[in-house]
Amino acid sequence: MELPDKATCYRALESRDPRFDGLVFVAIKSTGIYCRTVCPARTAKYENCTFYGSAAAAQEAGYRPCLRCRPETAPELASWRGTSNTVSRALALISDGALDGDGKTVDALAERLGIGERQLRRLFLQHLGASPIAVAQTRRVLFAKQLIHETRMTMTEVALAAGFNSLRRFNEVFQNLFHRPPSAIRRKSSVTRVSADAGITLRVRYRPPYDWESMLSFLEKRAIPGVEVIERNKNSENGYYRRTIEIDGALGTVTVKNLPQCNSVSVTIHFPVVHALPAIVARVRRLFDLGADIETIDEHLSHDPRLAPWVALRPGLRAPGGWDGFELAARAILGQQVSVSAARKLAGQLVALHGRTLPKNPDNHPGLTHTFPTANRLAKAKSIGLGMPAARLEALQALSRAASRDPNLFRPFGTIEEAIALLRNIPGIGEWTAEYIALRAIREMDAFPASDVGLLRGASKLDGTPATPKSLLRRAESWRPWRAYAAQHLWAAHATEISQTGGEHA
Repeated sequence: MELPDKATCYRALESRDPRFDGLVFVAIKSTGIYCRTVCPARTAKYENCTFYGSAAAAQEAGYRPCLRCRPETAPELASWRGTSNTVSRALALISDGALDGDGKTVDALAERLGIGERQLRRLFLQHLGASPIAVAQTRRVLFAKQLIHETRMTMTEVALAAGFNSLRRFNEVFQNLFHRPPSAIRRKSSVTRVSADAGITLRVRYRPPYDWESMLSFLEKRAIPGVEVIERNKNSENGYYRRTIEIDGALGTVTVKNLPQCNSVSVTIHFPVVHALPAIVARVRRLFDLGADIETIDEHLSHDPRLAPWVALRPGLRAPGGWDGFELAARAILGQQVSVSAARKLAGQLVALHGRTLPKNPDNHPGLTHTFPTANRLAKAKSIGLGMPAARLEALQALSRAASRDPNLFRPFGTIEEAIALLRNIPGIGEWTAEYIALRAIREMDAFPASDVGLLRGASKLDGTPATPKSLLRRAESWRPWRAYAAQHLWAAHATEISQTGGEHA
């Protein structure tokens, strides 16, 4: 998507149009500050405004973030820009820390994506107006700023969590950007210092509408016993998603709650390693599909006159991701040829046999007892011990070995076709399973498991005639590059039926 002309951007700024929030940032020459289009401050004069397509572009041009509208809280929507998914894949890897730390270069990032470094830089400048390094640096600064505003973590913890190598460097960056030390940004009402170990709560914004009930119901049906808990109350908008987490051997928990009045989710994290916080927040974004520009996607899919009524029926329907790539892929194998409930039971047995026990903590929900076993743990296990067909057990073991050898197996890789081909090289991973893993774990938003029974039956409801994988693929061409979202609507159309033959179970 190209940045709208200046007159359109200025009208959006004057009216504080929320549709432009996260898509356009305004830099004010007279103040040296950049803002969101919904900033409550008095609108600057037209001649003093310069508009950018990303916070990184505004910051690279020498502007500093507004302390009032807080650009770090804008919804992250850059992932849908452009006609290719390359920038989206790169942003996902940057969120995972692909450019944080020594030895992590733009060249290595480009190689992972299957393109040249110069081409990647060109794409970033075209779609975001900033280089990959500038995007990564802006992400660090804005995440640190959010932690300062919304938590009571110490400044040392904030610096480590945001990816700064030292407190001195952290202080230098903030002094240069804001002309004040980071401690001066924190409001006096939150000066009490509390360690991140005690738990932190952050808000992560999304672009409305958001069908929270559908997301929560999807996760509830697949919640792994001991690992995930869905808590309900009279108001389903206030349901909670809780789960255990394990990253690099450290254990913790995360709780996610919808805040519809703020177009945000509240994320409460209990984790002992502060530098893992960006990765945890990135996983929450992926799992709940918080970065989707759902209005644009729904508008595109509604161009299909037969799909349009289904889209209108469920505005804001998202494409759920996976918390962990290996966990999701293992669930997909457990779900082959069985129902959702049977796959859930098998996953619970796997966790009880091979998962790590969560240390007792009065703050933990009693239903959270274990973490999902890692690929390394299952790869080393002499026996998995589940009552499953031998072929599926062998596939699970092959998956564990492959994921153990390649930690990047479930991260964006080249094109969607290359990612699926890589997955299909694993014994026991067929076309449906590979497409499903690509959709939910790798977050390929054009992935489309056309052989899925639920999709075929949903398509039959759509057209009134039986569908085949070949005819459905032809039908889905007009839904690109968001076939994954069309799949959600087809599955929703088929929601009252449960396939027993390898459909959308995992």
